[in-house]
Amino acid sequence: MVTSFALLCLSVGIIESLAGILGNGIILAASSSSCIGSKTWPPYDMIMISLTSSKFILQSWNILDYLMNIFYEPFFRTENLLIVSKTIFTFLSYSSLWFGAWLSVFYCIKVASFTQSFFVWLKLRIARLVPWMLLTSWLCSFAAAIPFAWDIYSVHENITAPSSMTNSSSMRATRKDSLGLIILLCNAGIFMPLILSVVSSVLLIWSLWIHTQQMQNNASGFRDPSLEAHRKAIKSVCSFLILYIMYFICVLIVVFNGFSPLSNGDSICVVIMAACLTAHTLVLIWSNPKFQELSARMWHHSNCYVGNAPM
Repeated sequence: MVTSFALLCLSVGIIESLAGILGNGIILAASSSSCIGSKTWPPYDMIMISLTSSKFILQSWNILDYLMNIFYEPFFRTENLLIVSKTIFTFLSYSSLWFGAWLSVFYCIKVASFTQSFFVWLKLRIARLVPWMLLTSWLCSFAAAIPFAWDIYSVHENITAPSSMTNSSSMRATRKDSLGLIILLCNAGIFMPLILSVVSSVLLIWSLWIHTQQMQNNASGFRDPSLEAHRKAIKSVCSFLILYIMYFICVLIVVFNGFSPLSNGDSICVVIMAACLTAHTLVLIWSNPKFQELSARMWHHSNCYVGNAPM
């Protein structure tokens, strides 16, 4: 039975996800337009296309999941459907986390002004490394999601196995424990994108802050556009990092059943996850003039269409 609070949170999550889908569609269209007709895709656009497409699919799936919970909750809460839902959610969420981490790494390598030999080596080779980084992300996310799908077959075997009630219960408990261990081991790697995102973001903020302080000391008193751009970049990176950590924590809580389904805690996680995904997309649009231009054109055309529509 869906409580009133859970219904409210699911409804808010749907609205937030719809806004995120619109924002991701804008970024995806802008990034794809740079790659159409080009033999080699820019590494930044490759990361953005991967990130926004995974978030677009994830938020679409979340909306379907929320609607099923609202209108078909008794049917949707069957064990097999829950496992399928969690498997897809895990794969898409982990993919988004990986791509978000690589975006932070790319920003750090391209923008930060460190002179260490390893950093210079990465800066020269990042364009060739990006396709392999993205492929590795898909494989890691797929490997982390597979154990959840295995539970379907273990449940089926436990139900159909011709054994006594005691043996069947013992077998189910043993397989559940084994599956839990496999899931834990396969998902341990999800801390890697968190580490990458935190380290790269902190390094980038540090580099931008040092450069900003140097520019501020050399400023002549007039408003410096470069100084304002650096401050805007620091705000964007800080926002990315905060949203990333919040989303990461909520994903872990949901994946590892920190709260029972549709409880107050689980419903709050739904709202926070949807808000983080959408807010991250909005920050990306706000921090990139190309995305701002496309969204402004779309807004202008929509207003013109509404203004010219027959009454």
